[in-house]
Amino acid sequence: MEDVDVVLIGAGSAGLAAARILQTAGLSFKLLEAMDRIGGRAWTSERHFGVPFDIGCAWLHAADRNPYFPEAQAAGWALHHHDMNVDHLYYRERRASEAEEAEMKAADARLFELLARHEVKEGDDDRLSALLAKGHAPRAAATFAGPMDFGADEDEISIRDFQAAADLDPNYFSKEGFGALVVRFGAGVPVELSTPVRKILWDVPGVACVTDRGTIRAKAAIVTASPAVLAFEEIAFSPVLPDTHFAAFFDLPMGMLTKLPVEIMGTRLGLQPFDDLLIERMARHDIYFLCFPFDLDLMVGFVGGDFAWEMSAAGEAAGIDFVVDRLCGIFGNDTRRHVGRAMMTNWGGERFVRGAYAAARPGRSQARAALMQPVADKIFFAGEHLAGPLIQTCGGARLSGEAVARQVVAQLAAK
Repeated sequence: MEDVDVVLIGAGSAGLAAARILQTAGLSFKLLEAMDRIGGRAWTSERHFGVPFDIGCAWLHAADRNPYFPEAQAAGWALHHHDMNVDHLYYRERRASEAEEAEMKAADARLFELLARHEVKEGDDDRLSALLAKGHAPRAAATFAGPMDFGADEDEISIRDFQAAADLDPNYFSKEGFGALVVRFGAGVPVELSTPVRKILWDVPGVACVTDRGTIRAKAAIVTASPAVLAFEEIAFSPVLPDTHFAAFFDLPMGMLTKLPVEIMGTRLGLQPFDDLLIERMARHDIYFLCFPFDLDLMVGFVGGDFAWEMSAAGEAAGIDFVVDRLCGIFGNDTRRHVGRAMMTNWGGERFVRGAYAAARPGRSQARAALMQPVADKIFFAGEHLAGPLIQTCGGARLSGEAVARQVVAQLAAK
């Protein structure tokens, strides 16, 4: 493989964005992608339901700061502003009372008040669960603060990390699919698909990236693989990385948010398109539904945190049964005859991703800043886990890739 100025690892949102900056700067590069498609965790497929469905990220978060949003508007994408407000709340199979719904919303507001003024001092409990306990938040508020928002249970989330994340409103949902929008953005970027990088050598002039198709040398490398992929050492580094960087992979474990969309035909169950329905159950076995987006025949279930990992282990058939049973428990067994196609996403089982998005361990929020420092001024990291206030978002990953690529361009120009 020919030598280039920069080698890019991963053709998700961050890698594609970095490549476009390098193109504009006139630098030569190779963009290497382990999977057989571009987009990473942004993936729209019509295979399951005959309409675009986002297997990965779906919401255009922080639309006023998200670079994909104006592009979706310019492309004529059908967009819906989604307020992410719970319209229907159930405790197991019982509809919550108006007082209970009001209590949840008050607890949600109280949580953000606590977050705004809470300062975690050295030696303090940095777990989000400690703050939730202080606010006396009902379970429903805790569900959205933890598993649904961060992909992790509240006792596994750092308060500091949670505080650093921006309010993601306004949120928009796209009928054509966020993954399709990312692929559109990446059109024209040359990518070597099905080419996983096995090892990065950095005790040589520049770097050398070893793949099954050969070794490519470059002046610098931008690595956009998820922290979990790096923690599992899918990519080896020689010599080994400094402890600060290697430890950061483990201090940014991947959270999990699993989708369980079910086709419901011939009825809308008394619900309106884009209604939000939350079912609270014991032991955090909670499930949230986005109801009939764009009036499609889909109830899209979401489970998050440890329960999502458990569901992935149980398998798709068990996951689908769980969702259908929950709907029948609320809307009656007649619902079962309206059920059509269904599926379950499985990002935990994707070797070159291994989760949904990164959430810092309590007491380890500094891991993000550590990974933002280049190694020997020639290995750089980018991605949703390094996206500042827009962590855990596809738009944030793009901004991270762009920022790091500009850093590399400036550094190479100065040499």
